[in-house]
Amino acid sequence: MTSDRNRRPLSARETEWLPLALETVRETGYSIVTDVLSSTLLQDTRAAMYRTQNEIVREIGKERLARAGEIGILRFMFKYDPLFFEYLAIPEALAVIDATIGPTAILHTQNGFILPSLPELEPGAIFQNSFHRDFPRYLNGYLMSVNVMFAIDAFTEANGATLVVPGMHQQQRDPSPGYMTQHSIPLECPPGSMFIFDSTLWHAAGANRSGADRLAINHQFTRSYIKQQLDYVRGLGDEAMKALPPRTQQLLGGFTRVVTSLDEYYRPEEERLYRRGQG
Repeated sequence: MTSDRNRRPLSARETEWLPLALETVRETGYSIVTDVLSSTLLQDTRAAMYRTQNEIVREIGKERLARAGEIGILRFMFKYDPLFFEYLAIPEALAVIDATIGPTAILHTQNGFILPSLPELEPGAIFQNSFHRDFPRYLNGYLMSVNVMFAIDAFTEANGATLVVPGMHQQQRDPSPGYMTQHSIPLECPPGSMFIFDSTLWHAAGANRSGADRLAINHQFTRSYIKQQLDYVRGLGDEAMKALPPRTQQLLGGFTRVVTSLDEYYRPEEERLYRRGQG
């Protein structure tokens, strides 16, 4: 039997990659699919992530980010660079979302990671280095949330590839820290790969000792009635939202907004803030 560490990643060029990936997610909590992002998009993304990091540091300040344990974490990236909207239109990612959470899923969060190479880390300096679940609730196995992470750089054990504890998803009880440390494995994959995982899977960022940053972008998608980490619609503004494709608007929560007045409540169907059939 092939171990989790040695399992061959799927390729998006394979005809049956989607059902195989979803079956693997159900069984082990995660799956890796290679050959998803083009070399051009990867190159453009790296440059955009560093530009965005500079903008966020300038706006928020290094001290506030460090105090929050958010060294190298980029939130609300498409506010600073529209390139990151492209990640909400990746066909392979949309196929995963539609087949798991469904076509009315919304984006809970899009986070960029520039994981620095550090010889030593202060406890809590980067909270992702601790094992955690992105959806920390057990609902009798009902899938409420799925993550789609993109490897912008290669993921290796040396550069802090994401650590997962295979099979530790949809569990009512939390595994012990010792168990997670003993049974976790690094998810190694080439740049341009897509890492799909059940958001209840225990995982952590590994320690980067490579001498270079390791870049990735993580997305968490939930049922439409789960509150988002950020109010993307309000943060972007009406004009910016209207300029986006309808599916992107929907993923950002544009079709599941809470009305604030009777005037908004009684708008025509095509103008309603909470549209029919959104869950």
